[in-house]
Amino acid sequence: MSQSKAVSDIPLRLESLSLAQGNRMVLENIDGHFEAGTITALVGANGAGKSTLVQGIMGELRPVSGRVHCHVPNARRAWLPQQLALDLTFPMSVEELVMSGCWPTHGSFKRYGAAEYRRGQAVMQRLGLQAFEHRPLGELSGGQRQRALLGRTLMQQARLLLLDEPFANVDAATVEVLIDVLRTMAAEGAAIIIVLHDHDQMTRLADRILRLEGGHGTWSTPSRDGDTSSPAETLA
Repeated sequence: MSQSKAVSDIPLRLESLSLAQGNRMVLENIDGHFEAGTITALVGANGAGKSTLVQGIMGELRPVSGRVHCHVPNARRAWLPQQLALDLTFPMSVEELVMSGCWPTHGSFKRYGAAEYRRGQAVMQRLGLQAFEHRPLGELSGGQRQRALLGRTLMQQARLLLLDEPFANVDAATVEVLIDVLRTMAAEGAAIIIVLHDHDQMTRLADRILRLEGGHGTWSTPSRDGDTSSPAETLA
């Protein structure tokens, strides 16, 4: 890591990180850092270890060796899972899901104040959800649900955001909304890590790429005018 960069510029760093699932070693000696204000695409084949790395970053999986250095408070870390993780039978409206983004700092049992409700309304308007605020999640389209999930993250004011294939099974209009919001969040200083498979989305969004293959990680930057990424960087 460059000595000229402050800790606030490098909210997350991986140091010789090795992770296992059960008795199987999945990732070995992953090094690198994630800068504030950047979007990193996490890519690799199924089973390459993308979900395992996310679990390690979020503190849900203890390293076999190495360390995860994260300088973002838990209340400002957010994980936006695949929509399949949502329980659509749970009786929650769009507004309730969005407002739940306040829980890490506000608490889940305290009443929201006028300021929180104003912010929630602004978030739903930004995401084109104001007409659906009282609709149950189970009645929404895939794109509307994904917007609501991102709305929860905006309410949380996350400084470290991890997303698992957020563009899967959503309409083209939602893709454009999500790309715009994610780029704005990065411009405002968030560090964003996003699991992606689509090359066009990767080149439009990512500032850097961490490719997992054979248990190891390779860093690169996306090519904006070609089909391949640029040569790997040294980002330890």
